Parts: sequence; structure tokens; C-alpha cells
Amino acid sequence: MRDHRHVEEIERVLEGTQTGRDSCVSASWRRCVEVYGMDPTRRDPAHIVTEAELRDHRKQAEWMIAAARSGLQSLFRQVAGQNYVLLLTDARGVCVDFFGDDHFAEDLRGAGLYLGSNWSEDLAGTCGVGACIFTEEAVTIHQDDHFGNAHTALSCTAAPIFDSLGKLAAVLDISLLRAPQPKTSQKLAMSLVTAAARRVEMANLMAESRRDWVLRLSASPEFLDVDPEAAIRLDGSGRVVGHTRGVRRLMPEGGPILGRRIEEVLHLSVDDLPELMRDRPTEERVVAMRDGGAIFGHAIAPQMPRLPRQVAGVRPPPRGGALAGLSGGDPAMARLLAAAEKLAPTAVPLLIGGETGTGKAKLARAIHMMSPPAGFLDLACAGLTPGSLAAAAATQPGPATLLLRRAEDLPSGTAAALSALLDRRPELRAIATTCLPPAGLGLPRPLFHRLSGAVLSLPPLRRRHDLGWLIDRLLRRRAPDPLRLSPSARADLMGRPWPGNIRELAQVLDVAVALVEGRVIDLPDLPAPVGARDEADPATEEALEEVMEACDWNMARAARRLGVNRSTVLRRLRRAGLTPPQ
Repeated sequence: MRDHRHVEEIERVLEGTQTGRDSCVSASWRRCVEVYGMDPTRRDPAHIVTEAELRDHRKQAEWMIAAARSGLQSLFRQVAGQNYVLLLTDARGVCVDFFGDDHFAEDLRGAGLYLGSNWSEDLAGTCGVGACIFTEEAVTIHQDDHFGNAHTALSCTAAPIFDSLGKLAAVLDISLLRAPQPKTSQKLAMSLVTAAARRVEMANLMAESRRDWVLRLSASPEFLDVDPEAAIRLDGSGRVVGHTRGVRRLMPEGGPILGRRIEEVLHLSVDDLPELMRDRPTEERVVAMRDGGAIFGHAIAPQMPRLPRQVAGVRPPPRGGALAGLSGGDPAMARLLAAAEKLAPTAVPLLIGGETGTGKAKLARAIHMMSPPAGFLDLACAGLTPGSLAAAAATQPGPATLLLRRAEDLPSGTAAALSALLDRRPELRAIATTCLPPAGLGLPRPLFHRLSGAVLSLPPLRRRHDLGWLIDRLLRRRAPDPLRLSPSARADLMGRPWPGNIRELAQVLDVAVALVEGRVIDLPDLPAPVGARDEADPATEEALEEVMEACDWNMARAARRLGVNRSTVLRRLRRAGLTPPQ
């Protein structure tokens, strides 16, 4: 009798009558009859592929099975006592992985809830997997929602799994042989299966992204680090090369994002990603959206494999993501960052030297990001008292990086307290910065040796080969929409001496972005350069040669950067016996 009523309802749906069924179910019934030529009165058994065919399907789905296995095991532990069975099918509907109770193995095989079953809609009729494949949406096909009479006792809830290019890759299905009558009883199953599918997509994206940045996104900071809603994979230039399906729900009006630069999708560039790493509180990792809203972001740096040994004299760029963003290929910076990368995982105290504005604190924070998980304490040495030092240290009871800015400003009365603190708290890793040469710090010898396990000296901007890269990088961070420099403006910036280093360059670009009319920054938009300081006059042959190499032996550019006329540069080169490389 029940079978007869089911067939009659299908006939009414085919005639166009609304019977109260979900629209996806009614549409599937029509396809079963009108497209696949199925007969609802037949009780066709489950379709099972051969062992050879199953091997082929599983081989093609190996990557997906590996990404999903842990999530399926976790989900099955949650529902094991409720007689649910889990199926993972490929995009063609063939079950390639399975979790179920061995006590019901024969019943599950008979119902097709087992390895090798084919639940594509054109074979099995209206069912959870088949409807999910067709609609690419999560669905529940409950009892007599099924087209075939052989399956009307089942309740199947299925969610799609997409690969990082947005293509349907698999379906995760949670089914019951016998379920309570109301369809609403499967709301919890729907919640569980959609969350598990999202985590499988996340696991797959992370497995693919060893050499790329990943930006994980959440609408609330509480779940950002533990269960984000979506993720975007970015190459080194900031172009989107993959994403999870959840991006569509977080940014529904943004359109397709694959292949676009992240600046076109969000108010952020690839150079901003280190600021969204785990060492900052989640509520501070806010990412502005193009529609004026905001979400929370967690950036994960590339996990680069070790490169083969290079030929002598050629150093590879640093592999760590947080460090890689500090240089555009300058040889001196490459050597320094390679050393910093090796020192970062250790407990060696570091002293970072360099002129004001060269990026000492930024390097210290990048090293901290690449260190083992620990807290971060940022202290300015000027005015630091024993009491304020003790109070600050008390806020970090466990392992922590202790950044001491401008160690030369440390009051003499605080030096002994700092030495005692570092002796008492060996889990504190000190990273100190200074604008003076190490020998000129004037610190008590015991403290000096506690701070200077290794010394890293940042080159001034006028000696860096990657000034052009740095100008473009800073400009991208300051302009919400793309701006470019005119040739004359770029030549002017490339020739300045930059006594204030990167900080001065950033301020000059801030002024230019504020003053520019249109999309091209020209000479009138640039503020006048400040006077060159004494450091710009190279006192040694080595320093002069470094400046010339940084300017590609362009005499006019080197003269502007040194703050002298061209004949002075030529005279000094002759006196030092320096000539351009052949």
C-alpha cells in the first residue's frame, strides 16, 4: 500500500502538482522518469561496481581519501552509537571509503551502504549522493524522498566536497538504515556532515600549500585558529591559486576569485600577511572586505622544503615566509636572513644592529614568528626601571621572546635587574636592537654577553640592491587601488641617500599617495629630500664599493644617493682603485 502511494505521488509530481516535497526532490523525480527512463514500481538492487573498477576508483581518489580519512574517523566516533554509516564517494558517485558497524555489515551491503556501491542518480534514482552531485549542495533525502522503492527505508544526508580549484571532487554521506519518521530528525546529521566536508576541503588545501601562503578566514575571532570557515591559497605574488568552497559564503558578492590578486578581493596585499600570523591576538587580525565589511584572518607562511646545496658564492633566498618578505634579493640581506632562519628555532640571544629605520624590530618579530611557539614581550629600554621590567615579565609566565628596543638607552640601574631576570628565567629568549656598533653599547659585560649570542647587522637602505622592489612593495601597502610611479619619480627615489632608511621611504610614499591626483605619482607629488647625514659618506673602500654595486655602477645615481657631486664619486673611485665589473 505504501509503495502504491509513493508511485501515485511521483505521477502527480510529473503532472505538475505540488505535493509538499522539497523542490530538489521533485526535480530529481522528474529527471529519473523523463531523462533516465526509470520505473518507480521496480525494486532494483543496489549497484555495486566490480573489484577491478573499485580499485581504479580508489586509485584516482587516493589524495581525497588521505585528506578525508582523519575527518571521517572523527565524525564516525561522534555518531557510532546511533547506527549511522558514513560513505565517501568520488564525483561519479562510487563509494571509495566507508565507516560502519560490523554487526550490521550484511544489512549495509544489501542496502548498498558499502564500499563499491554506485549512488549516481542515473543508476540509483533520487538519493542523497546523486542529488548532491547534481545540485552541488548539501541535501537530505529522507525515506520516501527516494525514487526507488528499494530505498524508501533509508535516510541519507550528503554534503559536497570541492577541490581547491572549485571543482566537485567527492561527496560525504551519512546514512541510516532505519530513521525516525520526521525529516527534521536529520538536522543534526546535516550539521555534522557539512562541517566535516568543510574540514576535509581545508585539510586538502593545506596539504597542497606547502610552498604557498594560506589565508584562513572566519566571521568570528573565536573560531579563527581552531575551525575557520574558509581558506585562500596564494602564490608568492599574491595571486589566488586555490580556495575552499566556504569563500563563496563569506564573500557571496565578490564573484570568482581564482587567478585574481588578493588586493582585488580584499583590502590587503601579500606583504600584509605576516601581520596576520598567530603571534597576534585573533581579535586584532581584522581583514577589510571590498564591500565595507570585515572578517578575521589567520595567515600561514609557506613551509618550504630544504633546497639543495648551492654553488659557492650563490645564496638562496630564505625559505621561511615571515623572513622572505623582508628582502627582494639583496645579497647582504640574503646572507643575513639565511643566518636568521637558522638561528630562529634556537634559544640563542640575538643583537640586531643597524641605523635607525632599517627594520630591526620587524626582523626581530619575523624571527619570533619562526621560533617555537612562545609569548612576545616588546619593551623600549629608554626609561625601563627594575619595577616595570619585573611587572612586564610577570605577564609572560612561560616561554617568551623578550624584544629590547634600543639597548643603548637602557638605564644603568636596570642593567643588573635585566641580567638577573635572564638568569632566573632561562625560558626568556632575548632579542635586543641597537643603532650603535656592538662595541659602543656601553653595557656591563655580563649583560652584554647575555644579549649578544649572535649579532645581525642590517644594511642601510642606500647600500641595498633591492630598493626598487622595496619601493613597489611599500607602495602597494599604502594604495588601496593600484598606483604607479612615473619614470622621473622612480629615478628620484632610487637616487636619494635615505638617511632615515625604510622609515623615511615609507613616509615619503605616504605623502605621495596623499598628494597624487590620478593613478600616477610624479615628481611634484614627492616631498623634498632631507639632508644627507654623515653616514652617507662612505668612509671605507668597502662601503663605497657597496654603494656603487647597489646603484648598478650608475655614477649619477650613486652621487645622488651619497649626497655629493659626480666628480667627487669619480675621484674617490680612482683613489680606491675601484672599477665596474666586466
